[in-house]
Amino acid sequence: MKKFVLLFIGLITCCFCHAQQQNIAPELSAKDAIEHLQKDIPRLMKEASVPGMSVALIRNGKMVWSGVYGVLNNDTRQPVTKRTIFEANSLSKPVFGYAVLTLVDQGKIDLDKPIYKYMDSGFFDKSCSDPRFKLVTTRLILSNSSGIGFSPEDPDNKFVIDFNPGEKFKYSPPGFQVLAQVIEHITKMRLEDFMKQAILGPLHMDQSSYVWEPRYDSLRAYQHDWQGVTDTSLKKWKRGAACCSLQTNAEDYSKVVIAIMNGELVKKTTWEEIMKPQINADKRFPNLFWGLGWGLEKTQAGECFWHWGDGGKSKDYITGNLSTKDGIVFFANSENGLSFAKEMLDDAIGGEHPGIAFLGYARYDSPSNLLLKAVLANGATSALKDYLGKRKQKIEENDMNAVGYQLVSVKKLDDALAIFEQNTKDYPASFNTWDSLAEAYMGKGNKELAIKYYKKSLELNPNNTNAVTQLKKLE
Repeated sequence: MKKFVLLFIGLITCCFCHAQQQNIAPELSAKDAIEHLQKDIPRLMKEASVPGMSVALIRNGKMVWSGVYGVLNNDTRQPVTKRTIFEANSLSKPVFGYAVLTLVDQGKIDLDKPIYKYMDSGFFDKSCSDPRFKLVTTRLILSNSSGIGFSPEDPDNKFVIDFNPGEKFKYSPPGFQVLAQVIEHITKMRLEDFMKQAILGPLHMDQSSYVWEPRYDSLRAYQHDWQGVTDTSLKKWKRGAACCSLQTNAEDYSKVVIAIMNGELVKKTTWEEIMKPQINADKRFPNLFWGLGWGLEKTQAGECFWHWGDGGKSKDYITGNLSTKDGIVFFANSENGLSFAKEMLDDAIGGEHPGIAFLGYARYDSPSNLLLKAVLANGATSALKDYLGKRKQKIEENDMNAVGYQLVSVKKLDDALAIFEQNTKDYPASFNTWDSLAEAYMGKGNKELAIKYYKKSLELNPNNTNAVTQLKKLE
C-alpha cells in the first residue's frame, strides 16, 4: 500500500510538473535562438512580402546578436546594413516616457500633479475647454488613461477629453504630444535636444535621433505597402515628436531596452512605478496592463514589458522578459511587418504574449491573406471556389472586407466585387458588407446597383451616414 501511495504521489507530481512545463516556455539558449531566427526570418519575410528588417536579440540583459536582412528600398535593391535607420513610430513613446521619469527623479515634475499647473495661464484654455482636463496627470498620460483624444474640428492643434481621466485605458498619441509641450516648457529645451540629453546621449544611442539628420538621406529605410511597392517619400522630421519621430534601428534601440531591464538612469522606486500595472488594457486579456510608457504582460513565462510601432507602411516591435532579462527588438520597412511577430517571439524568447493578440494584426498565413494571394494569382472565381470547398469556418467579416479593399487598391475591381459579394452572403445582416459592395459598384460606374445596395445597407442601419451621403450623390 505504501508503495502504491508513493507511486500515486509520484504520478501526480509528474503530471503537475508536466502541466507547469506546458505553461512555462522552455528556455532557449542564445545559440538556439539565433539559429532559429537566422533560419526563419528570410522565409517569413518572403512569405509576408517584407523587404527589409533589423533585429536584435537580448540575453541576460545584454545584446548577444543583431542581424540585418533584405533591402531598404525595393526599387534600388540597396541592402539593409547595421547602419540602416528605421522609423521607430510609436516605439518613440516609451523612450520619451523614460526621459520624463528622469525629471521625476530630479524633482522637476510630479507624476500625480495635474499637468496644467506646470504651464502658463491660458495655454490649455486655447487647446481644450473641458474642465476635466485639470484632472490629467503625467501618470495618466504615460499609462494611456488620460482620456486625451484628437479634436475632430482641429486635430492638429486642439484636443478633447473622451472620458473621465483614469477611468479606462485608451491608447493616446495626443496625450504624449501634450506632455511633450509640458516637458519643453519645464526644461526650456526643444524635445529632440532634451531626448538627446536625457536618454540618447547617456545610453550612447549614437545612430538615433528624434529629428532628421543629413546622414539619414542615404541610410533611412523606405516604407513599403502590403505588396512590397516602395513609398518613395521620406518624412523628414524637423521638430521632435514624442509620439513618433524617433529614427533608429534594432541594435541602437536595444540599448534602451537593456537599460530598462537593468534599472539604469532612474531610481529604483521610479523604475518600480514603470513596471507597476497602472491599468488593465483590455478586459479580454486579464493579464495585460499598461505601466508608465510600456505595455505589461504577466504570464507563466514571467513578467514582460512590450510595445509596438506602426507607421502604416513600417512596423516595429519589442518585448523584454524581466524575469530572465531576455528580449527581442525588430524593425521592418513594410506594412506587413507585424504579421509574423508571434514567430519572432517564439524563436527569440518563447512564452505566451497576449500583447500580439491584443493588437489584432492579420497574420501572414491567415485565411484572409491566403485568399488574397490566391485571388492575385488565379482570380477571384477560382480562388473563392477553392476557399469555399475547403473552408471549415468563415473568414471574419472585417478581414474579408479588408481583402476586398486591398484588391480595390490595385485596381482589381471585378475581383473585389466577388469578394464583397461573398461577404454579403456570409454576413447578410451586416450593413457594412452591403455598404462596401455598393461602394465597389459605384467605383465600377454601375449606378443602379450602387443605389440598390446603399439602400440595403441603410435599411439595416438607418444611422449609416455614409450611405445617406452617397445616395444623395447618386440620386
